[in-house]
This record gives sequence, structure tokens and C-alpha cells, in this order.
Amino acid sequence: MRERSGPDSIHPGAWWTWSLGLATAATRTTNPLLLTLLITVTAYVVATHRTSAPWSRSYAAFAKLALAVLLVRLFFATALGSPVPGTHTLLTLPEVPLPHWAQGIRLGGEVTAEGLAFAFYDGLRLAALLVCVGAANALANPARLLKSLPGALYETGVAVVVALTFAPNLVADVRRLRAARRLRGRPDRGPRGLLQVGLPVLEGALERSVALAAAMDARGYGRSAQVPASVRRTTTALTLGGLLGVCAGTYGLLTAEGGVYGLPLLLAGVLAAAAGLRLGGRRTLRTRYRPDPWDRRAWLVAGSGAAVAALLTAGSVLDPGALTPGAVPLVAPTLPLWPAAAVLLGLAPASLTSREPS
Repeated sequence: MRERSGPDSIHPGAWWTWSLGLATAATRTTNPLLLTLLITVTAYVVATHRTSAPWSRSYAAFAKLALAVLLVRLFFATALGSPVPGTHTLLTLPEVPLPHWAQGIRLGGEVTAEGLAFAFYDGLRLAALLVCVGAANALANPARLLKSLPGALYETGVAVVVALTFAPNLVADVRRLRAARRLRGRPDRGPRGLLQVGLPVLEGALERSVALAAAMDARGYGRSAQVPASVRRTTTALTLGGLLGVCAGTYGLLTAEGGVYGLPLLLAGVLAAAAGLRLGGRRTLRTRYRPDPWDRRAWLVAGSGAAVAALLTAGSVLDPGALTPGAVPLVAPTLPLWPAAAVLLGLAPASLTSREPS
């Protein structure tokens, strides 16, 4: 049997770790040059490594969503004003008078360059987060990711994977049916074409649902083993305590005041949650057929994303001015050299793997 050598042979958890590392790095900076570099890194890796599977087309949808979020953020800053004071007025919109109970909110008024710059930096950071998540969806096989989940998360993972694959399969069905109607010389646009395409699409979705239900029933989905009550209570305590620790630690890392306790709480929460999930897996009667190995390439892919996150987090503490340029006073952002080099480490998967031929 031929051994897989393309991006689909890498563990899907490695792709998610890589993309989440880049997303974490995006949260540590508002420098538009670094954020643009992060987006470029994800675009290059996705363009050279995605396959022809339906989920691989999700990157373009996430990129469009990111652009829409950026434009909406700029629109709100223009129409509703910005909390950042500015001295460089670009234009003055007619201001709508509001009642006394709406103090602090304005519609129209002066639009300053400082306010737009602040909104652009903030919106671009959120856009970079969405693009990083889109890269994970385009590169990681959801079915293989489900197979790699711990036994305690198997049922939740099935629901998530079904939800994530519904939209790509729906889009693929619409494209296939519209192409078939065009080959037959029938209209595929307008209300009539939409109705005649929509019914077969819904019928196909229903057939897939019935087939999925039959396959799950044949595989004994939902069976659980009997475990002692003490194990169940310990599992619940470890899982809930670990998740609370992860939330508190993440909040500490994202705030300037919680940098001291954030990392210890996050590590303790991850360990407790992992122990709880391992104990909870005893209730799931499930075996894995040919489990995906976490090999050297997976370590390198995941490690590159983690390295970018760690270096940008350290940079936000050591040199915050370079990673978070201020909008007041308004100055042109500069590209810091070593944070840019750290971001370029995210290109490591491009040199480790090669795209499978179509």
C-alpha cells in the first residue's frame, strides 16, 4: 500500500496547533504590518498544501468574512465615532441629536484619522484571527480529527464534525447541480432555477442524514460502559476544574495585570482537564482502526506555530511599543525585525511537506 506523503498525512491536530499558535500571536499585536505578514503566511501555506476536498475551500469564505468584519469595524468607527481623541479631522458628518438617556453615544460628527487608525488596527487583528481559523479548517481533515479525539469527547466531536461538514457538502451539491443544469440547457439562475436546484439539494442532505444515522447505529454509537461512582465524580471535578483553570489562565495571559498567574493557571488547567478526559474515556467503548501517528513532521508543524506564539508573547512584554503602535499621536507603523522573523517561522510547514498531486 502506498504511504501518504501530502498534507493529509500530517496529524490534523498539528494543523490546528499551528493555526492556533498563529492566532495567539495575532492577539499580541496590533501592528498592521505584522498582522498582514501573519495573514500572508497562512495564505501561502494553505495555497500550497490544501487538497481538493470540500472543506479545503473554506479558507476563501473565512477571508471574505474577515474582510467584512474589517469593513464593518471601520463603518462603526465612522458612523458612531471613536473613543480615541484625535486632532486630524478628515471629514465632518451631520450629527443626529439623541435623547438624554443615550449620553455617550453619537451618530455622525467628526471623523478623525486617529480614530480610523485605531479602528483599523483593532479590526485587522480580529480579521487575522478569523483567517488563522480558516486555515485550520482548510488544512485539517475533520473526519481524521474526529478519530483522534479522546474517548470522552467523541460524541461532542461527532456533532461538531457533522456541523462543520454540512455547509461544504451543501455548497458542493449546489455547484454540481447547477453545472448539470447548464449542460442540459436549463436555467440555473433566478427564482425558477433556485427552486429547481434547492429541492434536489435538500433531498441529498436528507439522504446523507439517513445514511449517517444508519452508519452510527451500525457502529454502536452511544454505547457506554459502567464505571464506579467515585470515578465519575473525580472525572467531573477534574474536567470542570481544569476548564476553569484554562479560562482563568487564558484571561490572565491576555491582560497586562494577569501575566504572573496566567501561565501557571493555564498549565495546571490543561493538566487537570487532560486527566479528566482520560478518566472519562473509560465510559466510551470505542476502538481506533489505524490511528494517525503523531510523527516528526507533526511535531515540527505544531512546534512552528507554538514558537510564533511564544516569541510574539515575549515580544509584547519586552518591546510593547513595536508590537502595539499607538494611534495618538498618529505615526506610521514600522516593521520590527525580530518579531517579523518570528512570524516567518510559521512558514515551516511549507518546507516540511509537499502538496499531493491532483
